[in-house]
Amino acid sequence: MYRTHNCGELRLKNLDQQVTLSGWVQKSRNKGFMLWIDLRDRFGVSQLIFDEQRSSKDLFEKAKTLGREFVIQVKGSVIERTSKNPNIATGEIEILVSELTVLNESLTPPFTIEDKTDGGEELRMKYRYLDIRRNYIKEKLIFRHKVSSEIRNYLTALDFIDVETPYLIKSTPEGARDFVVPSRMNQGEFYALPQSPQTFKQLLMVGGIDKYFQIVRCFRDEDLRADRQPEFTQIDCEMSFVNQEDVLKTFEGLVRHLLSSIKNINVDDFPRMTYDEAMSKYGCDKPDIRFGMELGDLNDVSKHKDFNVFNSSELVVGIAVPNGNAFTRKQIDSYTNWVRRPQIGAKGLVYFRFNYYGSFKSSVDKFYDQEDLGKWANITGAAKGDLIFILSGGVSQVRAQISALRLELAENLDLRKSDEFAPLWVTDFPLLEWDNESQKYHAMHHPFTSPKLDQLDLLEKSPEKVKANAYDLVLNGNEIGGGSIRIHDKKIQALMFKHLGFSEAQAKEQFGFLMNAFEYGAPPHGGIALGLDRLVAILHGEESIKDYIAFPKNNSGKDVMIDAPSKLDDIQLNELSLKLKSSK
Repeated sequence: MYRTHNCGELRLKNLDQQVTLSGWVQKSRNKGFMLWIDLRDRFGVSQLIFDEQRSSKDLFEKAKTLGREFVIQVKGSVIERTSKNPNIATGEIEILVSELTVLNESLTPPFTIEDKTDGGEELRMKYRYLDIRRNYIKEKLIFRHKVSSEIRNYLTALDFIDVETPYLIKSTPEGARDFVVPSRMNQGEFYALPQSPQTFKQLLMVGGIDKYFQIVRCFRDEDLRADRQPEFTQIDCEMSFVNQEDVLKTFEGLVRHLLSSIKNINVDDFPRMTYDEAMSKYGCDKPDIRFGMELGDLNDVSKHKDFNVFNSSELVVGIAVPNGNAFTRKQIDSYTNWVRRPQIGAKGLVYFRFNYYGSFKSSVDKFYDQEDLGKWANITGAAKGDLIFILSGGVSQVRAQISALRLELAENLDLRKSDEFAPLWVTDFPLLEWDNESQKYHAMHHPFTSPKLDQLDLLEKSPEKVKANAYDLVLNGNEIGGGSIRIHDKKIQALMFKHLGFSEAQAKEQFGFLMNAFEYGAPPHGGIALGLDRLVAILHGEESIKDYIAFPKNNSGKDVMIDAPSKLDDIQLNELSLKLKSSK
């Protein structure tokens, strides 16, 4: 028996008991005649004590040789500490050790295994197994487990069935790039790793499963951005005989349950907003509604004067910063420089102050009078003491720029409280979006999303006006889930493929299995997929997902611990009939 108790459970009630503990040496303190060692396992820390009077000479000398992260087993009796530590659960007791066994020695770790470590991110990712020993990471993984368990239990109680779907599937041209896997048995042919189990869960509905869920790994070979992983986990769900309202109510219930059971927070309100409304009010389709600062469209009140910057713009839009009149000119200049960064791409920033006594002072006073500025203040909802920032240019670019500025301002003004939770449904997305590079329409969600059935006639003459029966779940300015009512009619699905540029032959080659299934009584169905990694992080009060994944990739998509991806040797390449181009 390696242990009778873990290192976090002994208390004063255990005094005088003989116990056996095992774990890692956290730190030691040698006073010459007395030695204390903190022994750590997943559950906590217990203090061990060795001294010259009560310990044998051999035991005392052996204890002095222990280094950090040695794995040891000790036997001894529980005694009361004379100097108690209120910061740990076991702080009132210690173990007077009578036997010590070194189970495994350890090299000196490359960084300290403590909450505040001295290791940089790349170093800690290289030794991720050591980083996981730190409470900071370990507690995040335990929290993730708790959320996952609550999700499984909640959905199971609603009669959802957990069904595994394949990881080796067929590559399709829609969506992001696939990770492909060469087949040795079928030379020259390839599997793809799933970006989502989308078609399989629809086939499960055809199969009569009725309610399906899966906490599943998905893969996308996308250009990497900060805090995006090439492999990620989603809560994948599908339901039969449902409309949009049924799906939204079900997953409102799930989010309420998680907030209540894990955070002890009750959230009643799940407001709904159309895509067009979100873009108009916030400049993005995943607005953070924990604070105001809605955008004001100034087109009608800004293009009547001789200011060509506004006159030549598709959109002039402003945002009122609460109490921003207190900003110094240096602060305003810093925001101007911030929006000019390549990541944001604005050419400049117009501002005006709404003074406490009711007048206005702007950077464009040469062109606009007090009456003009008053109209701008009214449209942006500004009050006395506020500062109004204005951007102009192309519609899509300006909305993205001012949306980013809104979040930057809120972050700096401490308006994005991590302990506040504001869920939101965004609905009525465009069904299709035009891609200038390929010169064709792409599905905004995916090709299996149902259009609003009363707008089917628009598909032929004005496809850009058709709305999708789709919805996104937003939490604190992050999209944590997206879904739709699916197409379950073969004719409508064929029409959708046509407008996505598929010939009949191409549609049959890529999705013939699904079209065939629709001929055997496909029920109306819909679903949603929630991003588990991001949901867990937000529930824990953070937005970075990396520490909630046991073995994440770095920002280049590499696992620096196992050195993946890596090259294959010639034997493997030959078996797979793969030949890499030789570099000259």
